[in-house]
Amino acid sequence: MSSKLTIRLFFATEGILLAAALAAAAVISTGQEWHPLLLVLLLAGLSLGGQGMQFTIRGQNLSAGFVAQVLAMSLLGPAPAVAIALVSAIYISARRRLSPAFWLGNMSSFAIFPLIGGLLLTAIVGNVHDVTNAEIKTVTFGLVVFGVFMITNALNFSLIALDNRVVENRRLLPQVLELFVPMLPGQIAAGALTAVLAVAYTNLGLPVLFGAVLVIVIFQYLMVALLRSEDRADQLEARSIHLASLQLGVLTTLVETLALRDRSTARHAAAVARYARELAFEAGCSEADQDLIHTAGLLHDIGKFALPDHILHAEILSDEDWAVIRRHPQDGATLVGRLDGYGPVADAILYHHEQVDGSGYPAGLIGSEIPLASRILAICSTYDTLTARDTYRSPRTPQDAIAELRRVAGRQLDAELVEKFVTMLEHDGRLTSTHADEADFEAELAFGRRAQKIAQPTL
Repeated sequence: MSSKLTIRLFFATEGILLAAALAAAAVISTGQEWHPLLLVLLLAGLSLGGQGMQFTIRGQNLSAGFVAQVLAMSLLGPAPAVAIALVSAIYISARRRLSPAFWLGNMSSFAIFPLIGGLLLTAIVGNVHDVTNAEIKTVTFGLVVFGVFMITNALNFSLIALDNRVVENRRLLPQVLELFVPMLPGQIAAGALTAVLAVAYTNLGLPVLFGAVLVIVIFQYLMVALLRSEDRADQLEARSIHLASLQLGVLTTLVETLALRDRSTARHAAAVARYARELAFEAGCSEADQDLIHTAGLLHDIGKFALPDHILHAEILSDEDWAVIRRHPQDGATLVGRLDGYGPVADAILYHHEQVDGSGYPAGLIGSEIPLASRILAICSTYDTLTARDTYRSPRTPQDAIAELRRVAGRQLDAELVEKFVTMLEHDGRLTSTHADEADFEAELAFGRRAQKIAQPTL
């Protein structure tokens, strides 16, 4: 078969697929999917804005519009996602003055992957507009969105790579190795960002997505800076730093989103992070381990994102409520542990409610079985909870709080670390405030960015 005939058949197939995708989207579309209209317009604007800032790297066009398109699949449905993606395809095709053949390829790809992604999400979680319980506000929903992001991203790349193979005779394997694989870490981070935004929207509404504009722009430039590294050694180092920065940004965005529901969360996280790094220094930890513990302090309560409001704000909790609360270390460790390089941080979070006598949770570890970072977090979290005005019904004086720490030392808390913590508080020039009511999450986060790459911890 001649190459010209092959190309014609390929274009005909693309035309058929485009028509089929449009017909399917029209058939399954419901009026409910297009509400709220403001959400449709916002995601369309984010998609177009992302495409407007696209860059061409190694022959591949990169943009942040894909995040908005997956959000449309997740929060609206297949038909609106197809429409939003097609508008973006028309825009970029016109902007780049592509030939009609390439217009067809773009529109076919931008109709197929959102349709499949939207149908896949609907098949797994049902119609988002019909789900009235808390299922779409949980980490599970976020994981589904992340999975669909990765699947549709691979599908989109495959369609583009196949088009390049037929039209420009570019072999598939080099495209995978030179284009898809180098971008994969960044796409994983983008998928995590998309999942966080989807869950945050279901909990907090449109303001979260308005705030996402800056995050998407930052991600776009991080990806471009990553892929434009010319030297292989510099490229690997930049990848680690940029990806770690983006990953930490995704997680801290989740903490700040939680703080919109519970005002004390971000302040408590900042206080624990500051105390924990100081105590790690007193305990003789290396600088890398101090940074690790500081990061764990910022993120130690991230698992509370999955808690429903009636538990998060309750004054009196039932046994069933306590069972849900006790899952937050595991939920937090699961979230953090999915990001490359954050395994030790996840371990610190997982065990920060263990007690040295074995009566803690989730694993009932005893003494030194509990990671040092977790033992440090337990002391710092307890002290801040006792002394800060927004985390304890009747805040105690620092002296009373120290007495309480010493009372439970050897049973709940590590006795040696408790004494080091007391020494640290009393030491001139160390921590001058007696409590951390004014702790600033953004300041602690900025401090933590000094060592984004969590390298070779010894804990």
